[in-house]
Amino acid sequence: MIKKLFTIFALLFYSFSSFAQADPLIEKVSKKLALVNDYVGEGVMKTDVSFIKASLGKVKVYFKKPNLLKVKKDGGISLLPKGGVSLTINTLLNTKQYSTISAGTQVLNGKTLTVLKLIPTDENLDWVIATLWIDPVEALVYKTATTTKENGSYEITMQYGAYANYGLASKIIFSFNTKDYKLPNGITLEFGDDDAAAKQKALKNKKGTVEITFNNYVINKGVSNSMF
Repeated sequence: MIKKLFTIFALLFYSFSSFAQADPLIEKVSKKLALVNDYVGEGVMKTDVSFIKASLGKVKVYFKKPNLLKVKKDGGISLLPKGGVSLTINTLLNTKQYSTISAGTQVLNGKTLTVLKLIPTDENLDWVIATLWIDPVEALVYKTATTTKENGSYEITMQYGAYANYGLASKIIFSFNTKDYKLPNGITLEFGDDDAAAKQKALKNKKGTVEITFNNYVINKGVSNSMF
């Protein structure tokens, strides 16, 4: 059995730069997220890339304030962008290095969501723009779309259930263009070619998704730093 440690949930989030007034919707989201100091989430990860052999696998997701995050998958291989941005909502809310542009509203899965475009104010950050779809009543982020400097673009969509009051999703779907990423070590292509150049060629113009469905969270019971 192969164990792979990955950091995911590239949920890029907003906070105004230090001289700007905080957005009330962001403050509302931040207040909900502040209820969680740490958690361990248990669920199942599904990797869906047509030319890669990968099975369902159980995962545990470990989080601890302010920005420690680890995804541990037992069995098989999961395809996650190597070298991509791995910042949680909580991480960005603590930095205040972003400005925002309102992009109106949009209906997504029957919900009318507020759309914000986020621009980093720190040129050293790894991403150049992110768009968020937020429910203004529930104070939940249902979708993000992010463009990075070196690792392409990706989208994350969230569904919520029993743990919505903590801002924790019941399902997360991470979608990306495989041509923008390097294959993680251990990936097996269906045609069995082990040549690195051939693997990268196979990634051109392909789509991939990584989906995690959570069945349980243990919240604010303490997570040791050694888990990260």
